[in-house]
Amino acid sequence: MNTIHAATTDISRFLDPFIRPLFDIHAQSRPIIDDGHLLRQLEQYVRNGHLKSTTLFCTADITNLYTMLPYDESLEILEEFLREHHYEKVQGIPIRVILQLAHLVLKETAFVDGNKFYRQIIGGAMGSPFTLTLANIFMWKWEKMPFVVQ
Repeated sequence: MNTIHAATTDISRFLDPFIRPLFDIHAQSRPIIDDGHLLRQLEQYVRNGHLKSTTLFCTADITNLYTMLPYDESLEILEEFLREHHYEKVQGIPIRVILQLAHLVLKETAFVDGNKFYRQIIGGAMGSPFTLTLANIFMWKWEKMPFVVQ
């Protein structure tokens, strides 16, 4: 269910412009940022003569990531991201307040469909701007973990 008109969507719209630019700055060090970045990296890989018949590529698709984000872990990772990049405040807003707002966006999303009231109890809401940013930050944490081939 799209929650674009949910009350927490306004909080999400407020929060996202504070956090998204920080993620974009620090995402430059990620292996692959987006499709365009992947293509540029592959072109460079070919120009440098690294593409061989034995080259292996690995891809992963995380189905429904936004709507399956674990609440507590996502908030912990958001705090870790901000602290690791030395943000005690973001444009004058303390991390504590940012985390409280993120908590509201994740845990208090509700909507009405017909005459029924629903509260989302798992994951982030579709149509919520901050959900996309939080999902990217969630993956930032997982991309830092070592990848072991067995």
